[in-house]
Amino acid sequence: MIFGKSLSDYVSFEKGFLILVVVVGLARLALSLLGVPNSTAKFVSLTVLLLLGMVYYSVRVHTSGFGSYKHLLPVLALPVIVANCIIVGGIILAMLTGKDNIYSAPEFSGGVDGKTWGHVGGHVLVTVVGPFIFWLVGSLVMFVTKKVTGSRAQTVGTGT
Repeated sequence: MIFGKSLSDYVSFEKGFLILVVVVGLARLALSLLGVPNSTAKFVSLTVLLLLGMVYYSVRVHTSGFGSYKHLLPVLALPVIVANCIIVGGIILAMLTGKDNIYSAPEFSGGVDGKTWGHVGGHVLVTVVGPFIFWLVGSLVMFVTKKVTGSRAQTVGTGT
């Protein structure tokens, strides 16, 4: 249980978005592996998708009655974890094959070789720290949402 809800409750709440994160993350990798230039493939962006999801779910958690600020953290953490698992997989694939992809290319790795365990470690760190940063920003969005909507949010599953 996470703040009184099961992991499956959180996954069910944002299942469509989690699937979209997987599709976008794998599509970005596939485009890169198929030889599409990174300058083109970069427009299939996990970062933009995660930011849009952060705003959407920061509003939706309150307006749907799913929960409060504490419930927002796992909701925002799941897509960050899923995205970074795909990115780490892409980096490890590049390490194993010796061939860069969009997740290991120097232009996306701070100008250095992205086929390193340090790069993998950086994304593991983002998996831990990133959700808290998203949660801080998302909490501000939720605060504004609460001020605008008041108590009009319905509690999920109660019909009220």
